[in-house]
Amino acid sequence: MTRPTDNTDRPGAFRLDWVDVAKGLCIVLVVLMHATLGVEKATGTESGLHAFIEWARPFRMPDFFLISGLFLAARIDRPWRSYLDTKVVHFAYFYVLWLTIQFGMKAPGMVTENGATATALDYFTSFVVPFGTLWFIYLLAIYFVVAKLLTPVPKLVVLAGAAALHVFAPESGVFIVDEFTNRFVFFYSGYALAPMVFALAERMRAQPHTLLAAALVVWAAVNAAGVQSGLALTRGPDLLFSYVGIGAVIAFAVLITGRQAGRMLAYCGRNSIAIYLAFTVFMGPARIVALKLTGGEWTTAVALLSTFAGVTGALALAWLVKDTRAGFLFTRPAMFRLAPRRADAAAQHRPAAA
Repeated sequence: MTRPTDNTDRPGAFRLDWVDVAKGLCIVLVVLMHATLGVEKATGTESGLHAFIEWARPFRMPDFFLISGLFLAARIDRPWRSYLDTKVVHFAYFYVLWLTIQFGMKAPGMVTENGATATALDYFTSFVVPFGTLWFIYLLAIYFVVAKLLTPVPKLVVLAGAAALHVFAPESGVFIVDEFTNRFVFFYSGYALAPMVFALAERMRAQPHTLLAAALVVWAAVNAAGVQSGLALTRGPDLLFSYVGIGAVIAFAVLITGRQAGRMLAYCGRNSIAIYLAFTVFMGPARIVALKLTGGEWTTAVALLSTFAGVTGALALAWLVKDTRAGFLFTRPAMFRLAPRRADAAAQHRPAAA
């Protein structure tokens, strides 16, 4: 099978394109998961998509975190002030902004049910306990700080420690602590193993596409068996299923990069932060309307429609506000940036030593 003759034939472009495709696939899977669970909660019944979102569970968020760490090596040695601006303040800005937006949408109902004081307390508690779907970017900011603090430690030592945390750390009952110990190994793998990940993608690219497709079919069956048996969701063995699943996502991204489906997913990947921040604004109302129109039936169709509304609604909003006064929804204004000190700026632009 011939490979598409577009810019993916240039190694540098391919290296970015498959990452965007993989990231786009992950964000769509995340929206699909929330849409499906939302419909199931509203109707009290499982939809036809329930088995699929369980099937994707071993690799969906692990791959998202690994991709988030892939290009960290190019930035981790920056001065602290610059690093914190791009890796902490950046996410903090969007977290606070979209926490306020999403909370504001739910506040009227919360006030009716719990009262104004309890609702206000819930809002401020969300600065410590991540709110709703925004926990991902909250945790990313923490991961970036921890990764930089650990730079004096050999990467393999940190990676082994992160894997041990994943397998052996007890459940504390504190959401952010448990998520940290559970997911850090995947984020740090993206940073520590980035050269291996990119090399793997290049090797896959060199293989016949029919071979990749056949391997994906076999993996899909094995992953399904692992989920069905519970082995893929058990601490310890789940690491193997997660990393193999990540490899499968890479293979799938390599397979469709440059094709129409690949270009669509790559666009989602390049705008994944916009989708992640805003999809609930469109998904929720679409679900409510669709459930009313169908009388609570056709749950699978409603979940798919809600997913489509969440993804396309967020993308449309990002496109509409671009280069307008409302652009602050997805682009951090200069007033919320940390201006680099002169010494830091000079260090960033100083030629590297030979």
